[in-house]
Amino acid sequence: MADKIYRLLVINPGSTSTKVALYENDESRAEKNLRHSETEMRNLDTILEQLPLRLQAVELFLREQKIKLADLDAVVGRGGLFRAIDGGTYLVNDRMMTDAREGKQGQHSSNLGCLLASAIATTVGIPAFVVDPVSVDEFESMARYSGHPLLERRCLSHALNLHMVARWVAKKLGIPLTESKFVIAHLGGGISVAPLKGGRIIDVNDATSGGPFSPERSGGLPLQGFIELCFSGKYSKAEIKKMVMGEGGLKAYLGTADAQEIENRIQQGDAKAAEVMAAMAYQIAKEIGAMATVLSGRIDAIVLTGGLTNYQRLIDWIGERVRFLAPIEIIAGEFEMAAMAQGGLRVLRGEEEAKEY
Repeated sequence: MADKIYRLLVINPGSTSTKVALYENDESRAEKNLRHSETEMRNLDTILEQLPLRLQAVELFLREQKIKLADLDAVVGRGGLFRAIDGGTYLVNDRMMTDAREGKQGQHSSNLGCLLASAIATTVGIPAFVVDPVSVDEFESMARYSGHPLLERRCLSHALNLHMVARWVAKKLGIPLTESKFVIAHLGGGISVAPLKGGRIIDVNDATSGGPFSPERSGGLPLQGFIELCFSGKYSKAEIKKMVMGEGGLKAYLGTADAQEIENRIQQGDAKAAEVMAAMAYQIAKEIGAMATVLSGRIDAIVLTGGLTNYQRLIDWIGERVRFLAPIEIIAGEFEMAAMAQGGLRVLRGEEEAKEY
């Protein structure tokens, strides 16, 4: 008897677009990146105000693809900055949606994932899930210390992709996931560098405020200078926040967060662009080295993944500095849509139980 075909709608809201896909078991049958114009977004002051706009875009995709809601088995949304929770697949419930609306650990487009999934799923009485939200917290106790008791380190990361890639690399190397030890660097618009022990993220830089700088985030900044900047009277709180997340990193140094544009500039002989990209690679390598110490240097592999792994120059610069630590595995691209679909599938197939938020 053939395996049952499960159909899942997967929704992943990003800062200026919403990715949506129809999966039949492990295969994506229709997929689109729904871009939201600056004109559409301009008068929307908060993340929550974007919900109707994004929902309309998803509904238009469903009509264009002639996808019938009655044929779906589940809807999976991106999990956001909820309260700290274990990894896994969660049923969307009222408590989760309340935390998403409030921005429990901050405002981020991923907070809309559960709200979009629920809005569609409830119309036909099917489950809505989120998988490995940004707020997955698997820290060991030492990782929580910041240097001051008023500020505990938070576990916020690209957990969805980190967990997915850990499963893939463990399988490729023939290592049981529960016995694996990796340092995985997710390199995208934000950067998460994490030691994973037995498939669990036991430490990570907070990609919203620490670690390497990235295409649009400042990463860790010199603290004394940053304090002076905050109280200089020259910038509002909103401007400071944008400086750290959205207008930092490559965008601040080079005027763009587009890695392809920067690569083109480097090829045309732009020495400043080359130096800034090399500095980002340097900081990523330093963070990998730091996280290697969490695993006492006993590492099965260093794994580089995310959209920036498509740029060989950057990968080579990082590799030059870290390959002495362990073999390097490149898993090019981002696999968040597939990870969300597979998390929902594991529950539908009875391979694991959905968790209650």
